[in-house]
Amino acid sequence: MFTPRRKSESAPVQEGLPAGLIDLLKVVDAEYIILTRFDVVQENSQGILALGIIRDMRIASQPIINLVRAVRRSGKYEEETLELPRGPLGSGTHELLVRVAPIGSDGSIVILVFDDSEFARLNSMRRDFVANISHELKTPIGALLILAEAVLEASDDPAAIKKFASRMQIEAVRLSELVQEVINLSRLQDEDPLQDAEVLDVAVIARAAIDECRLSADKRKIEIVIADTPSCFVLGDRSQLHMAISNLIQNAINYSPESTRVGVAVTCTDDLVEFTVTDQGVGIPDKDLERIFERFYRVDPARSRETGGTGLGLSIVKHVASNHGGDISVWSLEGQGSTFTLRLPRAKDLSSLSNESGR
Repeated sequence: MFTPRRKSESAPVQEGLPAGLIDLLKVVDAEYIILTRFDVVQENSQGILALGIIRDMRIASQPIINLVRAVRRSGKYEEETLELPRGPLGSGTHELLVRVAPIGSDGSIVILVFDDSEFARLNSMRRDFVANISHELKTPIGALLILAEAVLEASDDPAAIKKFASRMQIEAVRLSELVQEVINLSRLQDEDPLQDAEVLDVAVIARAAIDECRLSADKRKIEIVIADTPSCFVLGDRSQLHMAISNLIQNAINYSPESTRVGVAVTCTDDLVEFTVTDQGVGIPDKDLERIFERFYRVDPARSRETGGTGLGLSIVKHVASNHGGDISVWSLEGQGSTFTLRLPRAKDLSSLSNESGR
């Protein structure tokens, strides 16, 4: 797996630092930054770039800058628990314990960053998750029990047995898909994609997701059209991004009439990468727009049963976006279709990262 490298991997250790300091910091269970007396980054750990704290060899977080200034004034150790955004978009945050102390004889500063966000985040999500899934599993399990009873009562009627068995098969497939979506969502809640991040080309992932969804689109005579897409790089987890993009494309297919088109585009700005999916489907009522990313929420339960929807697909997309410091938005008009836009922070400083094109 390709991972971010230290910006200062080949930089000489600054004179005046205590001997063996860098070797010591490498075995501490924390990310670290060493600042010169001019507050320029001299050394940093491998994982610090994924936290978005450094930009252009300077500290980019104002709360951490304030801590550094306090240490420079007092000459003493300071620490604070900070809640910092995971990226420029969305509501995702890192809960960080930041410790700052002066070192050496030349005004250098060491910053230790402990990421405590995972523990708090997992506890909260697991409580909600157990409550939701226990309710959702009751429906297909209850249906299977009723159908099993019907098969037993119709033991002398082959036609009825065939009918009920076919229905049982449909419910079993739905239950299997729900369990798989639950596993996917659970995995998203357990893994932080920025801890072992790769540099990924969203355009390459989009084309792979289209190929994966092509069969279901062809069955309904839906054409998937992808615009000419440049290479747009983000820092993150390939499997999570592929899952999110596939869910958006499959959602567009499921809610589009036959013989229509689904459009896909990837664009870059200075700071963002945008993945957009546009369909010519039924659209979403205004009253439902704010709720469609909730777990198990369905705009049209009857259509969800018809398409096999679990009500988790868009929630998974929202989790992936939040985990990567991005967001997901939707525009829709009933009867005219919908456009979903996944926005992610762009990985621009590729000179400091292991670059790969999403192979």
